[in-house]
Amino acid sequence: MHRKIFFALAVLVALVFTMTLKAQAQQPAPAAPGVTVTTAAAEEDNPYGDVLTFNGFVKRTGVMAYPLIILSMIAFFMIVLFTFTVRQGTVVSDAFMNSADALIRKQDYLGLLAVCNRRNECIARITSKTLDFATRNPTASFEEVKEVTEAEGNRQSSLLLARIAYLGDVGAIAPMLGLLGTTLGMITTFHEISGKGVGGSNQLGLAQGVSEALLCTASGLIIGIPSLMFYAIFRGKVNRLISEMEAATTHLMALLAVQYKRAARAVAGQ
Repeated sequence: MHRKIFFALAVLVALVFTMTLKAQAQQPAPAAPGVTVTTAAAEEDNPYGDVLTFNGFVKRTGVMAYPLIILSMIAFFMIVLFTFTVRQGTVVSDAFMNSADALIRKQDYLGLLAVCNRRNECIARITSKTLDFATRNPTASFEEVKEVTEAEGNRQSSLLLARIAYLGDVGAIAPMLGLLGTTLGMITTFHEISGKGVGGSNQLGLAQGVSEALLCTASGLIIGIPSLMFYAIFRGKVNRLISEMEAATTHLMALLAVQYKRAARAVAGQ
């Protein structure tokens, strides 16, 4: 798990470094001696070229640029992290189920408990909690053991859903931050215009200020839409994994029920 997190962080740093180099490469090169460069013509060719650089983005979007940049990095990190961690191997695996099936049939509960402690899976945690309660309370009925299993299963399901919920929160917060930045930009623009006389230049400044303020909303939507899309994908995947975990838990509890009945018949026969 830790190695996967470090790998995701490395990918994030590499992407940020690549974007920085790309932004620097897009900056205009210094003009050669004797050559006149027309700034207006360059801006007409690529009117959003300044926004693609870090300094240009911060200049045009204002103080809300930093929260938006942080949210974009958090969203990217969570998408990469969940891509590697939200998978069947971290919830329930065939290797663990085969080992658990064989050990329960042999009634080797201590051996199964040792296997659960070595595995980092949701089904292993559920089984470990169940066996720990059963071994510490040998007089407990099967219904009481089943209640412990269901409680731990619900807890593991809630943890899985809570992890990906943060990505949905980012998708909801990013557009709101963008709208807040737009509102602040509009307030600043109208405040500057109100202190001057009405004229064509002021109208041009108003249009330019509104255009720059709307960049905050666009940035928030650019962050929020992919975040919500990936959240929907991960939520469907988590729900499918929870269903498989419930099926695996039911299978293990059925095997334990058989062993409980067999032990009860053996005691009654004596």
